[in-house]
Amino acid sequence: MIAVVPPWNSPPLDLTLDLGEIHVWRVSLAQTESCLQSLQETLSTDERTKAEAFHFPKGRSQFIVSRGALRAILSRYLNINSHILRFDYNPYGKPSLIAAQGGNTLRFNVSHSGGIALIAITKNRDIGVDIEGINTNFPCLEIAKNFFSPLENSVLLSLPEHLQPRAFFTCWTRKEAYIKAVGKGLSIPLNQFDVSLAPGEPAALLNVEDNPEEASRWSLMELIPSPDMVAAVAVAGDCSKLYCWQWTGEF
Repeated sequence: MIAVVPPWNSPPLDLTLDLGEIHVWRVSLAQTESCLQSLQETLSTDERTKAEAFHFPKGRSQFIVSRGALRAILSRYLNINSHILRFDYNPYGKPSLIAAQGGNTLRFNVSHSGGIALIAITKNRDIGVDIEGINTNFPCLEIAKNFFSPLENSVLLSLPEHLQPRAFFTCWTRKEAYIKAVGKGLSIPLNQFDVSLAPGEPAALLNVEDNPEEASRWSLMELIPSPDMVAAVAVAGDCSKLYCWQWTGEF
C-alpha cells in the first residue's frame, strides 16, 4: 500500500467505525493549559499516579494529553463518558478496554514520538501502530546489525548513504507496529521476521521465521505524520479503508 500523506482531515460529526475500517488519529501533544487540565480530570487514579511519576513537566504533560486524548476519542465511538472508561492489560502490557465497555470489539493501539501521538482504532481484530522521528545522526547501521534480520540489513546496506536513515526508521516502525499488534512486544525477536524498507516499496510483512503462513495474516501500512517522521500500522487481515483524522482537542 502507498504512504498516507498530510494533511490529515477533521473527523465528521457523525463519526462511525464500520467493520473493515481503520481509523488513525494524529494528536499534538502540545496543548493549552486549559485543555491539559480538562484531560487530566478524565484520567483514572492509576493514570494520574503514572503522570506524577514523570520527573520533567514535558513528559508529564505529554502523558496526560496522550491518555486523555485516547479516552476522548474512544468515548466518541462508544458514547460513553471518557472518565469512566477502564482498561485491562495483557501480560506484555498492551492495553485494551474492559470487556463490558467493548474491549472484545473495539481495538486500539497508541504510539508517540517528537510531540505527536498516533492512535489506531479498528474492530474485531488486532492492531498496532508505531511512530518515530527521523534522526540523521542516529547510528542506524550499528543498531540494524544487532536488531534487523539479515535480509533487512542487506537492503539497508545497499541503499545510498543519504537514504539509509529514513529506510532504517521506516523498517523500525513496521517491525514495532507488527509486534505491538501481536501483543507480545519485544518478546518477539526483531531479527526473526522481515519487513519491507526500501524507498517506494509498499509496506509489507515479508516473512516470519519458522512460521511461513504468518506473513499472509497481516497488513502493513505506511503513514507520514509529518515531513521528518515516519509511522506504520499493522492489522490482522486486509485493509481496504483507512481514514486519518486530526484530533483538535474535542471532548
